[in-house]
Amino acid sequence: MIGLMADSHDNVPSIQLAVQLFLQAGCHLVIHAGDIIAPFSARSMEALPCPVKAVFGNCDGEKEGLKRIFRSMGDIEEAPFVVTQDELKILITHLDAPVKSYAESGLYDVIIFGHTHRPEIRQEQKTLLINPGETGGWLTGQSTVALLDSRTLKAEIIPL
Repeated sequence: MIGLMADSHDNVPSIQLAVQLFLQAGCHLVIHAGDIIAPFSARSMEALPCPVKAVFGNCDGEKEGLKRIFRSMGDIEEAPFVVTQDELKILITHLDAPVKSYAESGLYDVIIFGHTHRPEIRQEQKTLLINPGETGGWLTGQSTVALLDSRTLKAEIIPL
């Protein structure tokens, strides 16, 4: 199982709820699609026993501090960031605008993105597109994450 989150925007209690959900689900990887914001909130993900892969979002200002935190738990990169997990080629980005062209390329099995704060799961040709929504819940009042079964390629949006 892969845990997916985005747009946590320093909402530490929501991040902690997401971490608990990912622990209960037995996630072997967690992906954050940007807008963590500050290093203090990224520390909430240190409780995960699995790697965390992330991209910077348009609101992540303290990039060096975030890089320092991620050294002990995974990787954070500029988008797009491509990872291979369970024989899947996964592209992680923050902004939604380039997602369509990434999907049309046919190069990726899964694309994880954020920015819109709207949860979404859809198929474009052979690529599964997932926006886990906003973990922080500041904009819509709904904190969500997603779980992806890497064997079946089934994804589910989970309210926190």
